[in-house]
Formats: sequence, structure tokens, C-alpha cells
Amino acid sequence: MSDFDEGAAEAARARQAQLTKPAGSLGRLEELAIFMAGWQGRERPRLDRAQALVFAGNHGVVAQGITPFPAAVTAAMVANFQAGGAAINQLCRTAGADLRVVALDLERPTGDFTQGPAMSAAEVQDAMTRGADAVDPQAQVLILGEMGIGNSTVSAALAAASCGGRAEDWVGPGTGAQGEMLAAKVHVVTEGLALHAPATTAETLAAFGGREQAAICGAIRRARDLRIPVILDGFICTAAAAVLTRDDSQALAHCLIGHESAEPGHRRLIAALAMQPVLSLDMRLGEGSGAALALMVLRAALDCHNGMATFAEAGIG
Repeated sequence: MSDFDEGAAEAARARQAQLTKPAGSLGRLEELAIFMAGWQGRERPRLDRAQALVFAGNHGVVAQGITPFPAAVTAAMVANFQAGGAAINQLCRTAGADLRVVALDLERPTGDFTQGPAMSAAEVQDAMTRGADAVDPQAQVLILGEMGIGNSTVSAALAAASCGGRAEDWVGPGTGAQGEMLAAKVHVVTEGLALHAPATTAETLAAFGGREQAAICGAIRRARDLRIPVILDGFICTAAAAVLTRDDSQALAHCLIGHESAEPGHRRLIAALAMQPVLSLDMRLGEGSGAALALMVLRAALDCHNGMATFAEAGIG
């Protein structure tokens, strides 16, 4: 895998120290500029081309009564994305990101992971390849999001398998599960964890699914090969990404978490990954919405880094 360019990062740090501001006064914005410099391999990183990918999939585990919405909503929302009517469409337009939606065999849901594996090894590889192939090699940053009725349950299972803990630690309301339905989600994840004991990234994705999570993993790996920084969305996207750490503890070094989701398990997952979200706005929509908002902050960080005068240029000091 490609490496972070420490020389470019150090040059960016040196530039930050010369800009017309007290050292460290832009806080996280300075860190983001240095992060981008290291992955782009240049003192002054650019953001001329941003890509947003939203992967969509359906899940057999919805048969267990773990969501208030039918699986048909996934296809309906994909159509809404394609028509420009979703939140992510508006946020990508504002943030300056090219949006592509990739629907992954919606007519063929994954298997119910309480009854057996969600996917075969071949299906996992196919979804990961489709995720990798969707990445624009010319992009300078990649935003990742997802859509799939039932996928917060899948994500709770993936998070537990990757980071440990009980189903109760990871299960949340998702699209609105409460009471008996929320209890059903906990039961389903507990059953799945008892049935499967995967050890690797591919085995974990095969055990629990879904295709959109596997595609996210494929896109993250491809972006790393291309040295494209990635902005992850909320709980579902981060849970998918976390599966990659089963094979490589540094698999997410080129990734940022765009926001801390209001979904309860996300804070625990962020802590387990020792990462820091860019934003915390009590959002839990998915679609890549929090990541798109984080792109706006990233743009601001680079505008300050590249556009501010140094003390010498400004004739100060």
C-alpha cells in the first residue's frame, strides 16, 4: 500500500508555522491541511476534484422484523438520489463533489445472517471489486456513503465482529426501531455473532454482509492504492471501514471520519478506531451526508493553508 509522504507533511507544518496567525490557532484545520499534504505528496494540497460514492444494497436479515421500512425503500431512495431529490444531492452540490450512486443487485438481497452466511466469498469479491472500480483515479478526495434498509443491523454485527463487545453495545434505532423492534435487532445480532466466528476482512463481510459494506471496503482499498484521502460518513460507513482493520491495523490511515453520528454505536466505534470526527451535528441520515459536510470544512482548511500570507509576505515581524 502507498505511504503517507512525511516530507510533504513536514513542509506543510513549516508553512503553517509561517502563516499570519498564532501557532496552532486554527486547530483542527491545520491538522487537516497537513493530513492532505502528506497524502497528496505536496506542501500545498489541492481540492479541484472531489468524488462522492453512495453504494446501495438489500439485506435478507430484514425478514427478522428489525426495521420499520420494507426493503423496497432502498430502490425508491436510489431513484430519489438519481433524480437529485435527496439530502446528499444538495450537500454534494454545495460542497463541490461529483456524486455517483451504485446500486448493488437490489433485486437479490444478501442472505439472512442468522441462518447462514450473508454472502459467498465470490459475492464478497464481486462487491469489493465493484466498489474499487467506481473510484475516480483523478479524484483528490473521496466521500463514501451508503443506503440499504436493514443495514444498521448489519453494521452492528460488523462492528461487534471487528471491535468486540456485545450486540447491546452496537445496536441502535437506525431508521426508527423502538421497543420490541429494537429488542429484535439486539437478538438478531446476538444470534449472528453466536453463529459466525470470522477472522479476516473477507470472512467478516461474507458472514454478515452487505454488498454496500463490501463495496465501501473495496473503494477504501482502491483509494489507498491511489493515495486518495477518504472521508467516511457515519456509523454504517465506519463499521464497514472497520472491517478492513481485521487484515491491517493501518488500513484506515488515509481516512477521516466526517462526523460523529447520533446512532449510539458510532461514538464507541470511533473510540475503538482511535480516530477523531471532523464534525458532530447530531445527524444520522447516512447517504454520505455528514462526509459531504466535512468536505466543506476540508476545503476551508486548504483555502487557509494555501491562501493566507506568511509573516514575511505580509511584512509582519
